[in-house]
Amino acid sequence: MQTKTQNKNGFGSYFMKSRSFAVGTRRPRFNAPRGFQNKRRNFGGAKIDPARFVNKAIAPEADGPQTLEKVQFGDFEISAALKKVIAAKGYKIATPIQAKTIPQILKGVDVVGIADTGTGKTAAFLVPLIDKVLQNRQTKILIVAPTRELAVQIDQELKSLVKGLKIFSACCVGGASISRQLAQLRYFNNFIIGTPGRLKDFIERKRIHLAEFSAVVLDEADRMLDMGFIADMRFLMAGMPKSRQTLFFSATLSREIERLIGEFLRDPVLISIKTRDTSKNVDQDVIKIAGRNKTEILCGLLTEVEFKKVLVFGRTKHGVEKLCQTLEKSGIKAQSIHGDKRYSHRVRALEMFKEDRVQVLVATDVAARGLDIANVTHVINYDLPQTYDDYVHRIGRTGRGQNFGKALTFID
Repeated sequence: MQTKTQNKNGFGSYFMKSRSFAVGTRRPRFNAPRGFQNKRRNFGGAKIDPARFVNKAIAPEADGPQTLEKVQFGDFEISAALKKVIAAKGYKIATPIQAKTIPQILKGVDVVGIADTGTGKTAAFLVPLIDKVLQNRQTKILIVAPTRELAVQIDQELKSLVKGLKIFSACCVGGASISRQLAQLRYFNNFIIGTPGRLKDFIERKRIHLAEFSAVVLDEADRMLDMGFIADMRFLMAGMPKSRQTLFFSATLSREIERLIGEFLRDPVLISIKTRDTSKNVDQDVIKIAGRNKTEILCGLLTEVEFKKVLVFGRTKHGVEKLCQTLEKSGIKAQSIHGDKRYSHRVRALEMFKEDRVQVLVATDVAARGLDIANVTHVINYDLPQTYDDYVHRIGRTGRGQNFGKALTFID
């Protein structure tokens, strides 16, 4: 059921009722939980109903009773040394995905994790895998991510969780110095984190030996599928030992993803913490252009005091760069990231945005998945996303953790 309101500024509001489900049981073979059956849609290039861009955030008191008991990191059966590092980072209460996932990974079973963005998924797999390394220093783990930015981010999170534990990692991504990465691989690394193409390159050079790994993480697997990495994923999985532990994380569940799960995992535990397609912490609305100048509307919004840290999405690399330059000429501090920018420039732009040295980051969908940028107040879809899945991942950059955010989508 939907109720719509309209105001003079062209903002609409739909209050949408959504299903919730949480699953954590073993299955003899993988079948999607019933609540997902209606979510398996292939939107292709079809036009998205603008009603789907409008959804009210849910205040904590309106979110109903908590279905999961609060679990403290101190309650997990992990090493005291790791608990000490986690406490030093200020982590106390596990998020729902962490509370359900960590004990299963510690048991050694295969896991499929389906969760909204910004729910602490990275620590959900890193914490138990680090504990496995502490139990056996010869353990080697492969983590595969779809983008350079996400792989680097995972490596940074790992390094913060293993301070003083003498656990080492190598990050293997395209666009960065290959000689430096090869030098890292000369040493023993408990964790190798990388993108499919670069990992395959190093495997073919015999600098990475898949038979040595006892566990593999496929993070943002749906994005890897979207980006055409299916052949590389199959290449990597074919070289892994049959006795491996496989951890598979995705924000969405489609028929194609289900097929991959059936192909790569053995009798997995399915853990779903999704309550709706988009985060309950994100207030979503539309702005109707109706013949007005879109860039002027954007500049006007960005001068308002609440637009403190804003991620703006455009469709094309050229359009994103042009929009960024226009904003800078208007006196708005902005940076851009897109596929035509050198990797080092993209890293610098992200760092400036993270450190609040610029107000606005203008991006193509290269930034939509996986990046954890703290305190983004607004996501603006300057250009419409190609699919609803892209929309979900774009707006997932705000309203992360316990924070609330706002997503605005420009429509004609």
